[in-house]
Amino acid sequence: QVQLVESGGGLVQAGGSLRLSCAASGRTFSSYAMGWFRQAPGKEREFVAGITWGGGNTLYADSVKGRFTISRDRAKNTVYLQMNILKPEDTAVYYCAAGILSMVRRDYNYWGQGTQVTVSS
Repeated sequence: QVQLVESGGGLVQAGGSLRLSCAASGRTFSSYAMGWFRQAPGKEREFVAGITWGGGNTLYADSVKGRFTISRDRAKNTVYLQMNILKPEDTAVYYCAAGILSMVRRDYNYWGQGTQVTVSS
């Protein structure tokens, strides 16, 4: 069984920054890519960023390119999402996921419980 636990969410003003963390435990993650998704009220869950666990290849949604950076620390089994120049439209519950590097939700098999990010204008 795989466990993913997100942290780092909170309330921030527009233009500010937050760093989300996702700690992974359980089965080995050497073959998994990690991704971040988000879901705003009344909207579908959407892809934000992804990274291969070993190769360091990354993928970003157009809406966050140049503002968000995904990274991983393999020694700590942790993935990070550095979010800069935050906008009110970034407000959502952010979820960490493990699976295949993809923008598609169904390609990720394991999910965390989510962490709330609220950006005030």
